[in-house]
Amino acid sequence: MQENQTFQNKKHVYFMPGMAANPSIFDKIDLPGETFEKHFLDWTVPDKNISLEDYALKMSRLVKHDDAVLIGVSFGGILVQEMAKHIKVAKVIIISSVKSNLELPKRMIFAKYTKVHKLLPTGLVNNMELLAKYAFGETVPKRLALYEQYLSVRDKYYLDWSIDAIVNWKQTKHTENIVHIHGENDPVFPIGKIKNCIRVKNGTHTMIIHRSKWFNEHLPTIILQ
Repeated sequence: MQENQTFQNKKHVYFMPGMAANPSIFDKIDLPGETFEKHFLDWTVPDKNISLEDYALKMSRLVKHDDAVLIGVSFGGILVQEMAKHIKVAKVIIISSVKSNLELPKRMIFAKYTKVHKLLPTGLVNNMELLAKYAFGETVPKRLALYEQYLSVRDKYYLDWSIDAIVNWKQTKHTENIVHIHGENDPVFPIGKIKNCIRVKNGTHTMIIHRSKWFNEHLPTIILQ
């Protein structure tokens, strides 16, 4: 009975990885087990012509606990914000992401109106260097073997759908119960357009992987605040 009561009192935290990535990007994130219960969500290839809103509704049904905390990285951060519109959550935490389309960089706004993103060679999804450029905003040859572990969703339709969903995201105002953690050196979503965030010095778009020590020190407090 005591153990069951302890489990019931735990804070349930659901993690959503970024575009094309799998939950292994969170492998180094360590939350104290006596306080937190971690749950990991995975991308699936979207149904043909499904909207981001309907995809989020489908994903929200995988959250089995009331007042859970949703944590999303990059495009996963956009998705968890949409999921929170369908379920009751305690908090949404986004990492290396954006809170509204007003924070998207100019090149993505340009893509929205010119449709230039539809010309991207997404058919080359098995080219790890190209996929790393799309998903992480960097091409570092020595890290490609590492990124192959993290980037496992290599479906052309999924990639096309994801890029289109980002550049056409409709949200203009963010919700109140959101915390935004952002790296000062993020090449995908530059810090210059990001408002009201916890800044991580020297953090890049992949800081969830490379700056796990920072997250392990600060994330428990951020979740419980």
